Amino acid sequence: MQPATEKIILTVLAAMLLLVGGIWWGGHPADLPPFLRNAFVANPHGTTLDQAIADIEHDYFRPLNQTKLTNAAIAGAVASLNDPYATYDTPHEFDDFATPPPKISGIGVEVRLAARRLLVEDVIPHSPAQRGGVEAGDIILAVNGHALTGRSLLYATSVIRGKAGSVVRVLIERGSRHLTLTLKRALVTVPLVTGVIERSHGVKVGVIELPTFDVEGIHNDVASTLKSLLHKGAKGFVLDLRDNGGGLVSEARLVASLFIRHGVIVTTRGRNQPAITQYATGDPLAPTQPMAVLVNGDTASAAEIVAGALRDDHRATIVGTHTYGKGVYQEVRQLSNGGAIDITVGEYFLPDGENLGRGGLRRGGGITPNVVVRSPVTASRDPALALAVALVAARVH
Repeated sequence: MQPATEKIILTVLAAMLLLVGGIWWGGHPADLPPFLRNAFVANPHGTTLDQAIADIEHDYFRPLNQTKLTNAAIAGAVASLNDPYATYDTPHEFDDFATPPPKISGIGVEVRLAARRLLVEDVIPHSPAQRGGVEAGDIILAVNGHALTGRSLLYATSVIRGKAGSVVRVLIERGSRHLTLTLKRALVTVPLVTGVIERSHGVKVGVIELPTFDVEGIHNDVASTLKSLLHKGAKGFVLDLRDNGGGLVSEARLVASLFIRHGVIVTTRGRNQPAITQYATGDPLAPTQPMAVLVNGDTASAAEIVAGALRDDHRATIVGTHTYGKGVYQEVRQLSNGGAIDITVGEYFLPDGENLGRGGLRRGGGITPNVVVRSPVTASRDPALALAVALVAARVH
């Protein structure tokens, strides 16, 4: 055999050996020497996790589902942070979260518990409840014979909701009267933002209730509601952020910008996040009308950013009780499996430099209202709202 031919054959054999070895080691990166594993494996930690999941799935003495194992592994990693704000949503949970607006088959009422009884806070326009005569302030005592007094909110909503087209009998308490209404359930689109006109000494005050900042684009709903209330003659506004647990910092900035001409809204800083100061957009819809913001102990995060910005700008009177006191913010990172992690990435600071937490994940004192109102909401009275409306009306010239 000619030397040149031998050289070609040896070269081909060497290449084949390298290829086979590469394929084998690609499937067994843990068997590589450390210096080679570090050089050629892009993410040894990810490979170790994948290997552990694969070994458990393959060799565990009972059959297992790889998807469930992956979800459990991610959830465990997030839980190890000991961060009350960090979460993992499975693909199914994240899909449910990211699908607006919610449509519910029911009668179309917004309810909450007040003194262990189910209070109708609002009736959705064009819903079976509105057509059937249900009014805000009503107490729902029973549904289809199931008594609701003393039962959980989850139980109450489960018996109110049902298949579209099905008939439901609702026992209502209105003042001293008891009424039984027969309603037909239907698919109802639940509005996230609501607006009503309240009057105090003949002055029209627009009340905007904003329950969350979790929905991208919710500032557009607030803007539409604000325009509608202005068209109806509102001379001042109450922004109700009670029980608003926050959400997107970007939405907080845009909502605050509807009421503030210019200036700082919030500054954010994180370990791997540059310090960013966000300013008002400069295109407010209601920059001068008298204004109050309603808050309570469950007003948190992005809702505290809005309340704090309006306070520091001397734009609004804060009414209610101390807010939650959260000084950190999270970002949602969607994963390749369709799920998402929501992790704390930084702290935020109000225009005056205040951080509402106590450093890190610790809960702080929150925002102290200008006017403290501790009286609870009942079926017939909302003392904080009544006072906020009166304060705004008194400042209308």
